[in-house]
Amino acid sequence: MSSNNKNRSGSPRSQRQLRVGEEIRHAMSEVLNRTSFNDPNLEGVIITISEVRISPDLKNATAFVVPLGGADLDAVTKSLNKANGFFRRELSHMLRLRSCPRIGFEPDTSFDEAAKINTLLQSDSVQQDLRHEDDDGDDELVESQAGDDEADS
Repeated sequence: MSSNNKNRSGSPRSQRQLRVGEEIRHAMSEVLNRTSFNDPNLEGVIITISEVRISPDLKNATAFVVPLGGADLDAVTKSLNKANGFFRRELSHMLRLRSCPRIGFEPDTSFDEAAKINTLLQSDSVQQDLRHEDDDGDDELVESQAGDDEADS
């Protein structure tokens, strides 16, 4: 979570950056819901905007998108980037900002990464390490947690 709240320099994002990013995300979702596109890569595709990160000067924004229903992620991202002028114009009418930021779209791979980590955590080698008895006496804690899980079932 902390990596999502930091910008490239490693310093935490300001409250204003987070608030403006969230406002942009909501406005872009509304634009996507009410607009039909002539692009075949976007027609009939439900797009989720998981996060909008905005630069400290509020001039550039990156929207992380995920198409639902198995659509081609790269094609959808490319089509959205071609339509970024349209999004900027629509957002300028919806948001109360001095200047509307330039919008770039990137594929959101965080869901894939989470699934990959979950698969690794469920693998036999990790489960074996969790059941492994430590010499420090921590094995009782591991066994008691496993017993609690079985009792909950």
